Amino acid sequence: MNKTLPYIVDFKQIDKNDVALVGGKAANLGEMLQAGFPVPPGFALTASAYFHILEINNIGPQIKETFKFTNVDRPEELNQASQRIKRLIKRATIPEDLVKQTIRAYEQLGGSRLKHAYVAVRSSATAEDLPGASFAGQQETFLNVRGEANLIEAIRGCWASLFEPRSIFYREQKGFDHFQVGISATIQRMIQSDISGIMFTIDPVKNDKTKIVIEAIWGLGEKIVQGTYTPDRYIVNKADLKIFFRQIIPQKKKLVLSRGQNKELKVKRSKINKVKLSDQQIITLAGLGQKIQQHYFFPQDIEWAIEKDRLYIVQARPVTTMTQPAKNKKKKEKKISTAGLKLVIKGQPASPGLVSGYARVIKSAKEIGKIKEGEILVAPKTTPDFVPAMKRAIAIVTDTGGQTSHAAIVSRELGIACIVGTETGTKELKSNQVYTVDAQTGEIFSGTPLCKDKSPKNPAQTRACRDKLPIKFTIPEFNLLKTHKQTATKVYVNLAEPELAHNVSSRNVDGVGLLRAEFMIAQLGRHPKELIKRGEGHKFAQQLESGMTTFCQAFGERPVVYRTTDFKTNEYRQLNGGRWFEPEEENPMIGYRGAFRYLQDEAVFNLELHAIRQVRQQFKNLWLMIPFVRSPEELRKVKRLLAAYGLVRSPSFKLWMMVEIPANVVCLEKFIKVGIDGVSIGTNDLTMLTLGVDRDNAEVASAYNELDPAVLKLIKQTIKTAKKHRLTSSICGQAPTTHPGLIYKLVKWGITSVSVSPDKIETAREIIYRAERKLIGKN
Repeated sequence: MNKTLPYIVDFKQIDKNDVALVGGKAANLGEMLQAGFPVPPGFALTASAYFHILEINNIGPQIKETFKFTNVDRPEELNQASQRIKRLIKRATIPEDLVKQTIRAYEQLGGSRLKHAYVAVRSSATAEDLPGASFAGQQETFLNVRGEANLIEAIRGCWASLFEPRSIFYREQKGFDHFQVGISATIQRMIQSDISGIMFTIDPVKNDKTKIVIEAIWGLGEKIVQGTYTPDRYIVNKADLKIFFRQIIPQKKKLVLSRGQNKELKVKRSKINKVKLSDQQIITLAGLGQKIQQHYFFPQDIEWAIEKDRLYIVQARPVTTMTQPAKNKKKKEKKISTAGLKLVIKGQPASPGLVSGYARVIKSAKEIGKIKEGEILVAPKTTPDFVPAMKRAIAIVTDTGGQTSHAAIVSRELGIACIVGTETGTKELKSNQVYTVDAQTGEIFSGTPLCKDKSPKNPAQTRACRDKLPIKFTIPEFNLLKTHKQTATKVYVNLAEPELAHNVSSRNVDGVGLLRAEFMIAQLGRHPKELIKRGEGHKFAQQLESGMTTFCQAFGERPVVYRTTDFKTNEYRQLNGGRWFEPEEENPMIGYRGAFRYLQDEAVFNLELHAIRQVRQQFKNLWLMIPFVRSPEELRKVKRLLAAYGLVRSPSFKLWMMVEIPANVVCLEKFIKVGIDGVSIGTNDLTMLTLGVDRDNAEVASAYNELDPAVLKLIKQTIKTAKKHRLTSSICGQAPTTHPGLIYKLVKWGITSVSVSPDKIETAREIIYRAERKLIGKN
């Protein structure tokens, strides 16, 4: 084993900056433990250990070979591939010294070799904080694991769960490299919960920051996350910690440890209708939630457990799915939308929206293939396996679960209406019948306001109505994922997929700070030189022109900063015909790319410039950014190529340069003299080149740290230099997305804009708003 890399770390040795090493879940546990919060002790087998196991067992090539013959859109093939890969990982040899280290760490949790502790073994993926990658429960959790052999098997199960069918499908759909996503196994002393639950330090549905929402069940917390049990719900005022709302839900079963196994047992008759938490426990929980939010400077989603009257925190993560509430017009909206419709059933509103459509009732994930685009998905509950079907649905309705269940969280992430805890939704609602889901009030009505016949009996009787369905009703006071706060520091967004342009442009965002061309090219699927060779170079230009037009049109007068192509040779080789035109390089990151490629291969760059010029003739909000410029002379030569296509700096055409090489920072004033309007810091490459670390190399990836003092010094120097010369400065790497706390420093240093992934727009705006108020002396 490579002794220079940590394969096992105690929670006390890690914090929130160690996501690349142990994943987001474990990193947050270490952070909270070090901050003094009541986190049960534990340790983690790092992502480095996982990659090491793949390497010594030669599993990587076998996985790649499996995917060569797998169509992930075919469930049968996907399941077969998953089973084969999981089998390889579960049977993999684990080095004896790693096993011994693991057992020694495990023994410390029990206090001695003779006393084996019960532990929870949870998966913690290093991609948990990537844009759009926050869907709950994609990997496995094993509760009440005891004994050395069982622990090792659970760890294997965690590793293997990275290749569950839902996880493979999700990464393929999002374009994530299977070998760039690592997984850590988190081993934590098991809390035998008498009561457990979830706490939001904001009302996640109404986006009310003055409230704390707590949900609670008897027994272990797995059932509340899954949505199997509908929890009690308590709402607390943050200002005075007074309880102003209680909803008590009867609970007949609970999940507990019984005779060495996790079992569902009957709840004592005296407890079925009893409130789960006392007033004092609710207030104590709320107070702790406030402290955790203050530590992270952002609303938190917290999992907690109470064992023998002692409170523990077992997980926390930022709330990234916030909504803007309707304001005092519920009656008016209801009258407009549902007057004359028959109320069928009512549950808890979990993700706002008002829709009409045909219902599809399914009883398990095995039936998700029945869900058609735009139908209302009705199920007992949802699990991660439901996600592909949830994306097709216009609304979600479940029998069980609360506002913190899987169905609720994923629906808010997807921005679709959701009602949970209806108890009898799968019995009362019928497939192929028309319903209106009002997820603001939790009500489901028969029929739709679209039809004169308010209660159509079946599709055959309502052809005119059917042609209009499904439909989402627009309510002016109700807008998902919006905040109306304004800041002097602009909030831009990083985008690549044209189909996202319209939706993201409706948010409170000031423009596109990084429009990547690579996705548009990948959709074309053919190497540009292959097209030129066949006399079809115009198809390359047309693809880019079409994509850029979509973005510029969607964002109106707001700027769209297009980064010219920055495919590396290994990425270009993946395109059809690529292997004939691209060299094989030892390290493509510092190879044939960026401005140097443009100067060596003008034919392809000219096609790109032609597309830019065509779009600029109609849309003046298109700006340009040049990546990976190694010297001022390179920049000067690229500008000459731009000028040949009439792309010259002007009040309506800004030219930016990416700052991603240390030389860009050291010699920035020389680059400025060549003539640019702004800079955008690419923290990904700047961090790698500053620290000498390839984050894509599993052997050294744990050393990658965007918050390293050397990297922060270069970022600060760039901003200060740009400010001195009256240039705009931005940042578009992963750093502000992964580390929202960095944004405060950026604002303090004088950055003029921050460009983040779509799921972090509201987070960035809120942090910037607070930072600016603090800097001018306002609370």
